[in-house]
Amino acid sequence: MTLSPSQLVALKNLARKKAGDAVDWINIADARALTDLGLAERNGGGWVITAAGTVALADRDRGHSD
Repeated sequence: MTLSPSQLVALKNLARKKAGDAVDWINIADARALTDLGLAERNGGGWVITAAGTVALADRDRGHSD
């Protein structure tokens, strides 16, 4: 799966947010695109990374950028 640079930044920010880190704002268009891909979702607390998003980042870190 190919993500735009800004989508990748948004996904990484969501992962950092899940880890409890303070993050910059998340671009809504990027978050919506990530939601369409199943990598993020919106809940009462805002945008959050999904399990699929976490796996996608881990795969990317291991060099599997399909």
